[in-house]
Amino acid sequence: MKNLVILGGGYGGMRILARLLPSQLPDDVTITLVDKIPYHCLKTEYYALAAGTISDQHVRVAFPEHPRLTIKYGEVKDINLEEKTVLVNNDLITYDDLVIGLGCEDKYHNVPGADRYTYSIQSIEKSRTTYQALNNLSPGSVVSIVGAGLSGVELASELNESRPDLKVKLFDRGNHILSAFPVRLGTYVENWFDNHGVEIVNNSHITKVEENTLYNHDEPLHSDAIVWTAGIQPVEIIRNLDVEKDHQGRVVLTVHHNLPHDEHVYIVGDCASLPHAPSAQLAEGQAEQIVQILLKRWSNEPLPETMPVIKLKGVLGSLGKKHGFGLVAERPITGRVARLLKSGILWMYKYHNG
Repeated sequence: MKNLVILGGGYGGMRILARLLPSQLPDDVTITLVDKIPYHCLKTEYYALAAGTISDQHVRVAFPEHPRLTIKYGEVKDINLEEKTVLVNNDLITYDDLVIGLGCEDKYHNVPGADRYTYSIQSIEKSRTTYQALNNLSPGSVVSIVGAGLSGVELASELNESRPDLKVKLFDRGNHILSAFPVRLGTYVENWFDNHGVEIVNNSHITKVEENTLYNHDEPLHSDAIVWTAGIQPVEIIRNLDVEKDHQGRVVLTVHHNLPHDEHVYIVGDCASLPHAPSAQLAEGQAEQIVQILLKRWSNEPLPETMPVIKLKGVLGSLGKKHGFGLVAERPITGRVARLLKSGILWMYKYHNG
């Protein structure tokens, strides 16, 4: 029996399981899924969990069940590419094929104190801690959110709706928030924040973080809680892996999504060097192609010289429970329609995977 080991039950890992199980998995292949927690988590909704507008149960999806699927709960301590083994806690797992989808963590850009004195929404454990911190604040407390990309914007808007008694400040290093989106969308979101009392601090430069103090251009600003949403990087075990990486620390792959020197090791999701920014949608598209390659290799069929370009359908963000924004087929949309679309996509995902 061949053993396919999948590290991480995120969006990429779940899509691989969904495509192979229950009927496409060859009779001579077993799967071992490794994850720290006993369910798949909807990471795109961590901002709402941290803000307190949804429950912990809302972001959970059960892993599939199958006679040839073994789920190992624990933390990946080491990946030995030469020995084809993975150390999980104190147990050694041997693989024939390996899919690494361990995700990302916060990138602090060498800002002193940022890793120590800020909260995070990059994992469900950290999102729970952030929820407790934010919702235990007394009325009138100041919450500073560093980073005005999609995560920062959604957290700021959701927290404003959950705790209108708090003073929310959103720090962005550019002239306008949501710099990766068209100006029209950034302006729409800025106007929404203005109307709802969220302060945007543009052209910020965070130089240091201390307990309850954020330094913007070296000027100390009091904050009762600071949340960091200003960038991501592959998890530490991937950063330490002796393989070729791009300038962002993501692993360089062949067109078939495996390591250039090892056709049995695939990287999916946030750790993979791809032409698009990391996203759940991108991880799922990549996972679809990895399944195609695995099936061909297991059947000793020739591989295609190239793979289709992964097409992304768009990006949707929420502004509380009633408004949203996004790009669908490269067209900007705003308002209630955008929010309804995002809610519908989330419901469909949970319905099909739960």
